[in-house]
Amino acid sequence: MNARERFIEVMKYHNPDVRSLKWEFGYWGNTLNRWYREGLPRKNWAPIPDKITSVNSSLYTYTWNAENKHVKPGDYPGGYVSMAGGLYWPTQGFALDQDVKNYFHMDETQQLIDLNLLAYPLFEPHTVYEDDDKLQYVDIDGVERLFSKKEATLACTWKVPVTDWESWTKYKEERLSLKNIRQRLPENWEEKVKEYKNRTYPLGMGGYPLGFFGTLAQLLGYDNLFLLYYDEPEMIHDMMDTFTSLWIALFDEVLKDVEVDHVQIWEDISFGLGCMISMDTMREFMLPYYRRLTRFLKERGVDIICVDTDGKCYDIIPFFMEAGVTAMLPFEVHCGMDVVKVREMFPDLAIMGGIPKSSIPRGKAAIDAFLEPVKKVLRTGGYIPFGDHFIPPEVPFEDFSYYRNRLNELIDSCGVR
Repeated sequence: MNARERFIEVMKYHNPDVRSLKWEFGYWGNTLNRWYREGLPRKNWAPIPDKITSVNSSLYTYTWNAENKHVKPGDYPGGYVSMAGGLYWPTQGFALDQDVKNYFHMDETQQLIDLNLLAYPLFEPHTVYEDDDKLQYVDIDGVERLFSKKEATLACTWKVPVTDWESWTKYKEERLSLKNIRQRLPENWEEKVKEYKNRTYPLGMGGYPLGFFGTLAQLLGYDNLFLLYYDEPEMIHDMMDTFTSLWIALFDEVLKDVEVDHVQIWEDISFGLGCMISMDTMREFMLPYYRRLTRFLKERGVDIICVDTDGKCYDIIPFFMEAGVTAMLPFEVHCGMDVVKVREMFPDLAIMGGIPKSSIPRGKAAIDAFLEPVKKVLRTGGYIPFGDHFIPPEVPFEDFSYYRNRLNELIDSCGVR
C-alpha cells in the first residue's frame, strides 16, 4: 500500500486495520544543524528554495535567501524549517526533508499543488531597509515585514496592505480578479498533471495562508481584524465572499484535470487559553463561507478537509465539524490538548499530531510514558501521530532517535496492512 492509499484509508475511512503514516510535522533549522553534528548522516541535504512561484509556497523566500552573517556556511538559519510530511509542502519557502525521513524509514510525504490563492499578480518583493541584523521589506502578498537575521524566524508584520474599504477595494480589483484563474496554476501545469495522475503520495490544495480567519489576519493584521469585525462588518463579509469565490473558482479549475485527496485550511485562530474570537463572531463571519467551500469540495469528491490551528481548541472543534471539516492538527500538548480526550469527545474527527515534542529530551522513561496513550488512539483509526509542532533544537538526536523508533514500532503494531 503506497502513502496515498494509506492516507485515504486512515484519514477518510478511519480504518484501524491499516497502519498509520510515519511522518513528523517538521524540524527547525537549528534542530537539523545539531542533529547533523550529532550523527544524522548528511546525504540529501535539502536546499533552501530561491525561486518565487506563488504566495502559498514562496512567502518569506526573500528573507531566507538574504545575506546573513549569523548563519554558518552549510547550516540552515536557526528558525528555518524543513517539512516532514505532517504539515503540507510546499509552503513559506521551506525545504522538504529527506535525510531524517530516509534514516528512520518514514513514509513519502504529502504535497500541495502550488496554486496562487492570494495576490495575483504578485507584488514585487523589495527591500525597504537592511543592515547586518535586520531586513525590512515588502513581500509578494503586499505585506511589509521585518525580519531578524539572528533569530531567523518568520518575519513579523510591519505594515499591512489592507486597512479600510478603500485599500481593500484597490487590493481586490488589482490582485483578486476571477478573469485570470488559469494563470494562477503552476507554469508547468501540463507536466504536473501527468505526474499527479501516477502519484503515490497524498495530494492536496490550500495551505497557508488560506483561511477564513487566517487570510484576513494576514492582510489586515490581527488587531485590525478584531476591530473591523465590529466597525466594518460589511467589509469583512465582502472579503470573505471574494476569497471564497476565488478559491472555489481555482479549485474547480484544478479538479477539471486532477483528482485531489484533501484540502488544507490554515487558521491559527487559537492560543494557549482558547480561541481569539467569540463563537458568535465565527458563526457570523466564517460559517457561511466554510459551508460554501466544503459543500463544493465534497460535491467534487474531496472528502478530507483539514484545519491547522495551534493552541487550545477543544471549544471550537464542534464549529469546524459543523462547517464540514473532517480533520485537524497539530493538537499542542503544552496548551492542554490531549488526543485521547479529543478522540473520546469527537470520534468522527481525524487527528494528526498530538505528541509533546518538548518532552522528548526527558529521556526514555518519559518517552515511553507519553507514547502509551498514542497506541490507544491508533487502535481507533483516523490518527497520524507526530510531534505537536516543529521539533525544537533542545531535542538531542539520541533522544529523537529513541522516540522515533519507538513510535514507528507502535505504528507498525497497530495495523495489519
